[in-house]
Amino acid sequence: MEKFQIFIQLTRLNKPIGFMLLFWPCVWGLTLAYYFVNNTNLYLQYLLLFFLGAILMRSAGCIFNDIVDRDFDKKVKRTKQRPIASGKISILNAFIYVILLCLVALFVLLQFNFLTIILGLISMILAFAYPFMKRVTYWPQLFLGLTFNWGIIMGWSSITDNISIEPILLYLAAIFWTLGYDTVYGLQDIQDDEIIGIKSTSIKFKKNVKFFVGTCYILCVLLVLFLGIMIEINKYFFIFSLFFISSLIYQMIIFKIEDAQACLKAFKTNNITGIFIFLFIYSFIYS
Repeated sequence: MEKFQIFIQLTRLNKPIGFMLLFWPCVWGLTLAYYFVNNTNLYLQYLLLFFLGAILMRSAGCIFNDIVDRDFDKKVKRTKQRPIASGKISILNAFIYVILLCLVALFVLLQFNFLTIILGLISMILAFAYPFMKRVTYWPQLFLGLTFNWGIIMGWSSITDNISIEPILLYLAAIFWTLGYDTVYGLQDIQDDEIIGIKSTSIKFKKNVKFFVGTCYILCVLLVLFLGIMIEINKYFFIFSLFFISSLIYQMIIFKIEDAQACLKAFKTNNITGIFIFLFIYSFIYS
């Protein structure tokens, strides 16, 4: 039971917001493709596979991140009790977990077409490069956006077996979305991060963080709306666009740089944003 609890802590399975934020872009890409290639059986099958893949890769990524950041985590109040930082599990055993999770994820990936398999292998490279970004640039959140939203391209290609302008526009929108919400998330540790030398957009834009996050969200909204206009304006367009825009405005209102709990609450709201963007895209199918 103790080992199981350590595994849960390592993989953050008790905090589903992480893998849901990885899963929603996959759903968006799949649903966008489903609008053009109406194959219900394939759509439902791939929804399940992407859900499993999101959990597996998020779990492996969390463990690898903790291995790389173990010395930093020991110095941050929020993370010093993580299993690797606190010595509850050895680095070797943690790395074994990473390998096992990646092997299962690879099995899931092999269920897709060749293009999607190649894209999935590229995503693994991005995922395992991410933890090092905070050491070399103030823009690790941008790299996370490139990584976390790769599922849009994979979701599209899994059904269409090609890459087109529509998923690329959605991918760009999602990058700005992640850049905004992960900046908010990073505000929780900003004081500790500055002391130990970690770089982030939270630190870079701390004097104008509301403006920066707001700009990211505005760009996200504009790109999503432009995509919707490209495809089709229907009776659901304004309803669901109002929903996801309102969720972003709500975040802007509640998060405060000096209030870690408010930042965490705003960050978790993005699960709702993910649902609303999915409904926005899905509405075109029934236009």
